[in-house]
Amino acid sequence: MKLLKKIYLVIIFLFLYAPIGVLFFLSFNNSRSRSHWGGFTLNWYKELLSDPDILKAFFNSLSVAFISASLAVIIGTCAALCIFNLKKAFKNIILYLTKIPMINPDIVTGVSLMILFIFLFDLLKFGSFGYFTLLLSHVVFNVPYVIFSVLPRLDYLNNNIFEAALDLGATPSYALKKIILPEIMPGVITGFLFAFTLSIDDFIISFFNTGSGVNNLSVLIYSMARRGIHPKINALSSLMFICVLVLLYLVNKRDLILNK
Repeated sequence: MKLLKKIYLVIIFLFLYAPIGVLFFLSFNNSRSRSHWGGFTLNWYKELLSDPDILKAFFNSLSVAFISASLAVIIGTCAALCIFNLKKAFKNIILYLTKIPMINPDIVTGVSLMILFIFLFDLLKFGSFGYFTLLLSHVVFNVPYVIFSVLPRLDYLNNNIFEAALDLGATPSYALKKIILPEIMPGVITGFLFAFTLSIDDFIISFFNTGSGVNNLSVLIYSMARRGIHPKINALSSLMFICVLVLLYLVNKRDLILNK
């Protein structure tokens, strides 16, 4: 029975990671063919790093992910604090409404935001799709994930701590900064990482809410893949996978340090 469990586990991991292994392997293939090994090369990585379109899309992806995650953390943390202090009946209604964007299909969210932006552009008589609309759509998409990352930390918080700080002479803002925020900081960091990862990964919402000349990596890769899979995409995907592994290692390292 133990042997069968181990075999099953190996098969599952092979199923999950074999495609990534093949992609990583082909990123060093000197041949453009995916069925022929033409020797080891780093040319695709060199071409990748010298491609201005990919570098620009990479910068757009990182900047949108970082800024949208930061704004989502600020908005989501404030919203979580407000929701936590609501009465139970009204709190449950707000939580149900907050869950809708998370379970809603991305294409519905993307098209809805696109229609909203078009309506606002027509109403205000100026504006167009571009970096700003892409950023706003990612903020809207990320806020619920931050809220549900922070709320569990608030549930474990002692309700009397804040009132005790006020009784000892602390101002509400000082008590929030020095007592509440340090207690919920793991949830805030988790929300930021969630938002950052989802923003990097998103395609559908980005596709409907970006403008000409403004691409992130997911939209650029889609447009490149329609013309055929270039080996540069393999190299780019391999680098992104390595970056995710490094980020995952750093997060786990931080958790180990905090738990000691």
